[in-house]
Order: sequence, then C-alpha cells, then structure tokens
Amino acid sequence: MLKKAEESAMWKVKGFTLIELLVVISIVALLMAILLPVLQIVRKQAMAVVCKANLKQWGTILVLYVEDNEGGIPDSSIVWFFRGSWLPDGDPNKPPVFHKLNTKDIACCPMAIRVRNELGFGRHYNSSEGWEMRCRPGSVFKAWEIVSPSPRFIGSYGLNNELVKENGNIYFTRAQANKPVILDGVFWQGRHNNNKEPPHFEPLGGEEDFCINRHNGNINGLFMDWSVRRIGLKELWTLKWNDRSDTTGPWTRAGGVQPEDWPEWMRGFKDY
Repeated sequence: MLKKAEESAMWKVKGFTLIELLVVISIVALLMAILLPVLQIVRKQAMAVVCKANLKQWGTILVLYVEDNEGGIPDSSIVWFFRGSWLPDGDPNKPPVFHKLNTKDIACCPMAIRVRNELGFGRHYNSSEGWEMRCRPGSVFKAWEIVSPSPRFIGSYGLNNELVKENGNIYFTRAQANKPVILDGVFWQGRHNNNKEPPHFEPLGGEEDFCINRHNGNINGLFMDWSVRRIGLKELWTLKWNDRSDTTGPWTRAGGVQPEDWPEWMRGFKDY
C-alpha cells in the first residue's frame, strides 16, 4: 500500500493541469504577438542595409564604366549596363559600349525580388542602335523583368534618366552630392519632375518611377559623389535630377508647402 501511495504522489507531481497548460500557451502566444512585429521591423531594416550595400557596389561599377568610356554614363543602353556579363557573347542586341562585370547578384533590392506575373510583356526597341527586347515593369515590392533576349533577367533599381538626357557626361555636372544616379525604382530608368504634383494615392503598381514606399517612407539611392543614403519620399522634390531642377519648388518647405498639402498617404512622412 505504501508503494502505491508513493507512485500516486509521483504521478501527481509530474502532471500538469489543463489550466496550467492554457496559461503557458497564453503566455507563449502573447510573447509571439509582441515579438513578431519587432522581428518584422528588424528584418526590414536588415533588407534596407543590404539594399544600400548593393547600391554601393553599383557605384564602384559605375566608376569603372565612366573611366573606360571617357566620363560618359550609359544612355539608352542602360538595361545592358544593368545586365552586365549576363548578355551572351555574340548577341546581336549587344551595344557598342559594354562591360564584363557580373551584376546579377546585386540587381535587386531584397524588398523587391519577385516579378509582376499579373502583367503581360511590352516591347522596347531602338532602331538606331539595332536592339529590341520584351520586358515588363516592376512595382513597389516587385522587380522589373526582361525575358528577351535571353537569359531572363530581373532587377529593381533604376537610373535617373534626367541626368542622362542632360549632357551624358558624369564628370562635368554640378551639385554632385544632391544628384541621384541609381535608385530604388520600378523600371531600369525613370524621371522625376520637382514641379509635378505627388501621386494622390499610394502607388501599388508601376505608376511612379521612384516615389514608392519601399523602405518605410523612404527609398535608397546612389548619388553622383558615389555616396549611398536613404531618401525620404518628400525629399525627392528637393533633389537635383538635372542642372535645371528647382530644389525650392512648390513641394518643398522652402517653397511654402504645408503638411496638409500632401496627399493623405504621404502626410506622415518627414518634411524637407
């Protein structure tokens, strides 16, 4: 009888009641609810750091490019510049100026590595240079894609096309620290007009080239002094996209814009 009593006591010590299990489960669920948003924030911050590192490497590549091409930056051949050595030798679409750097691993911001499968493909061509391709744009969190000529290539950065159209020479421009070269974007090249009104609704597709909320109210960009930094979405209206850009226009604090003048989706972002 004594032995049975001891075994019964041991069983009681080792067991858990249903209430105790529910309390433990509730505590674990509460901790997960608290920690998951924090982990998401940390994860996004880490992705932003990788994005900046990618753009820093693009700066190194661009330095090599302009040194080999008398200070000129890529113009209509920018897509081939992004693809680098992934354009096969002997491809008839290969432009006259070409570099042999592998750019595949730094072509995408970690926040935009998947393509927009819901879209069809468009056709782009340049008759004077003799190339054409089939492609589709990206979006805030989707990469742009080129399927022809092969091999398939995706990316989520774009060149400031206003800079290219201005003079085509990167060494003889002013305001270099405030002139963006390559930024988070929905296409391999894009434009921004400081006098143009901001989008009334938050872009979800490819309606905007650079005004996209990819990094919590910011995008990342490489500037002409080869620095890389975060760019607030409202700050886009203060940058020197070309030598004629008005950096104190109507959508800047210097130009008199008020917080309530911005579209509702942008009002919480930092003013510049």
